[in-house]
Amino acid sequence: MTVSRKAPISLTFALALALGFSSTIIAQSTPEAKTRPAETILVHGKLYTVNAKQPWAQAVAIRDEKIMAVGDDAEIERLRGPHTKVIDAGGKLVLPGFVDCHIHFLDGSIGLGQANLESAKNPADIQRILRAYAAEHPGDGWILGTGWNYGMFGEETLPHKKYLDDLFPNRPVFLYGSDGHTSWANSKALTLAGINKDTADPVNGVIVRDPKTGEATGALKESAGHLVGKFVPKPARAEKLAALRAGVHWANQNGLTRVHSAGGDFEEFALYDELRRSGDLTLRMYIAYFLNPPELRPKDIDAIEEARRKYTGDWLSGGAVKMMVDGVIESHTAAMLEPYTDDPSTKGKLFWDADKYKAAVAELDRRGLQLFTHAIGDYGVRTALDAYENAENVNHTEDRRPRIEHIETITAADIPRFGKLGVIASMQPLHAYPDDETLRVWAGSIGPDRASRAWLWNDIAKDGGHLAFGSDWNVVTLNPWEGLEMAVTRQTTEGKPEGGWMPEQRVTLAQAVEAYTLGAAYAGRREKTEGSIEPGKLADLVILSQNIFEIDPHTIAQSKVVKTIVGGKVVYQANAR
Repeated sequence: MTVSRKAPISLTFALALALGFSSTIIAQSTPEAKTRPAETILVHGKLYTVNAKQPWAQAVAIRDEKIMAVGDDAEIERLRGPHTKVIDAGGKLVLPGFVDCHIHFLDGSIGLGQANLESAKNPADIQRILRAYAAEHPGDGWILGTGWNYGMFGEETLPHKKYLDDLFPNRPVFLYGSDGHTSWANSKALTLAGINKDTADPVNGVIVRDPKTGEATGALKESAGHLVGKFVPKPARAEKLAALRAGVHWANQNGLTRVHSAGGDFEEFALYDELRRSGDLTLRMYIAYFLNPPELRPKDIDAIEEARRKYTGDWLSGGAVKMMVDGVIESHTAAMLEPYTDDPSTKGKLFWDADKYKAAVAELDRRGLQLFTHAIGDYGVRTALDAYENAENVNHTEDRRPRIEHIETITAADIPRFGKLGVIASMQPLHAYPDDETLRVWAGSIGPDRASRAWLWNDIAKDGGHLAFGSDWNVVTLNPWEGLEMAVTRQTTEGKPEGGWMPEQRVTLAQAVEAYTLGAAYAGRREKTEGSIEPGKLADLVILSQNIFEIDPHTIAQSKVVKTIVGGKVVYQANAR
């Protein structure tokens, strides 16, 4: 017997479909649409608007980078003037531009030119990829890369320098893990950094050592990676600009029209502004300041406030602050309420002193800044929620919208606090990809009870929490269509495990699309101007190769972007020469 694996369709989504195929489409427009012709019209589409008042339409009119009217082809054709450009959607699905709510854009962009280990299955695969990369990049300079994960090393879990030393005894190699929290260096790189068995662990970092000899194994947890990273040659300004142009193009090619930077980009505001002034920034940027422990300092406040004053437009803006209260579960650096199942000697730990973190949150909240807190372990999540609740009680700030990033496991008691406190759950569907690393390494670290509360998208949403989705690129691909498929199936591309991993936490396709569009706009305080296809909002649109509402959800990741439109301008077109 064949069992359908399609995700269930919610009542809201069914209603939207019914409206979409009704014989009458009610046009909506701005007052301007009655008097001035459109600069551009998009016709013959199947527009899923993410606007509850008008879920489906056929066409849209655009002027001055904004949407003038939404309706059927006949209504929009009336707004066509002698110089109006026409985009024929050819019956394809049109969606609001997608937003990645958690990204490290410069790091990801630079990584496009480095060794990519994502496809590797084991150390032999990693060696094959690095050997090919070195052949294309000869010399004695650093070999840099990213994308390895803990599951690639079997029972070893952590990488070892021996796999790199075999290939590169005289060339430094430094590779970032897919989670961004553990680095991997060969002996040459460790020597250049002066790391030996007598080197002390840095604050919030661990040099993994051979238990017999005390020598560094090459795995560097959290801040220990900086001991080597500071010796890696920094890219020149021209290299950064070239990388960013490539990254912007890659984002547009995948249907992204805005990203929320969660670290690594604040220091490069001037570069992004240069791209904006030259017309090369075709991706809207909301950039957070990364606030390191141990405390909030006056110079932090000065930098944050200066950026908030200087960058206020639709293309480039500040006004957010990112903090990290813990690490990740796989390396036991996430802060847990109880000891790790596979290592009862540790619960992980907070990166911040809880009182200093609470004080920083209260002060930043008082200033009306939006807060992003990385919290993965259940103690980390509770610490963030407690600090946000305290800030609300102390400041009574309006339109706060604090966010917690990642939320990999959580206690049942803390689930309803997201809705109650108005805390946005900024999550990355592909982090829950149920491969060997997740089901064996991640789940094995914390045991079945805590693993049963993994990435609780649906429970948080049902209790009134706002969902906003992203990627954490370059941790995983920024391709949102792969994230959509994961959100509605909770399965690998091979359909494993059968029936889905914790299938009760799947969300409907309509919910997932909203988390990447209107929900993401809400998470960036921009739902009044972005996130749905309706009059008065920015004309950020995506035309897709297939109608994801009409196919097996296990093929959503195969979707390709036909056109990406930002501010009414086509910034990406498939097969364009």
